[in-house]
Amino acid sequence: MEYTVQKLAQMAGVSGRTLRYYDEIGLLKPARVNSSGYRIYSQKEVNKLQHILFYRELGLNLDTIQKLISTPDFDRYETLKDHHTKLLRKRAKLDKLIENVEKTMDSEKGRIVMTDKEKFEGFKDKMIEENEKKYGKEIRKKYGDDTVNRSNQKLKGMSQEDYQLVESLGQDILTKLEKAMETGDPESNEAQEVAAMHKQWLTYWWESYSKEAHAGLAQMYVDDDRFTKYYDDKSGKGAAEFLRDAIVSYTSK
Repeated sequence: MEYTVQKLAQMAGVSGRTLRYYDEIGLLKPARVNSSGYRIYSQKEVNKLQHILFYRELGLNLDTIQKLISTPDFDRYETLKDHHTKLLRKRAKLDKLIENVEKTMDSEKGRIVMTDKEKFEGFKDKMIEENEKKYGKEIRKKYGDDTVNRSNQKLKGMSQEDYQLVESLGQDILTKLEKAMETGDPESNEAQEVAAMHKQWLTYWWESYSKEAHAGLAQMYVDDDRFTKYYDDKSGKGAAEFLRDAIVSYTSK
């Protein structure tokens, strides 16, 4: 079966403007253009649009999607399996958040009493998901799946008191790092205090601490542009390098 822009857009739940834009950037070209100048889409394009919309739902940008579906070894069935797995994970996280909201509503009405731990179930999963999306590949490559998985489990089991403490400690590190940079010396007392606080912060996430791993993580803050941008945006330009140097000094003692 073949479709015009209007019919395909209506069936897929997107705008005609979106389909025309996909054509312009080469993401989804029509099968042909008829004598009247209308774009005509065949079954092949319908299937391709389905994958594009799956990927969009998973949060991928158009450039990434273009690369994925244009690779010579693109396998439709395996891609669908991957979509299915990721969507199930996403649904599980949404189900947990929905359950949390429903419990909170019952608690507000006095029908149940929620523990402090229950109040924050779901939010920790969301934090883990965001961290995995941003840094998971690099962290897992550097420290291994087992280490990262144990760290995630430690976060899930964290009490609300500890959770709030580690969040507050993270903010304090950024504030004190900005002040320590004013000394211009990563070996200053102020800088070494920041490094010690950073160690304390890590112990909430890691099962065990080592100076080598701490220094390696600090180096990654400089090597990875995303970490560098985070610290530089929060504490000032050069913050990632200053923190790395402070931690290297701290762990060498």
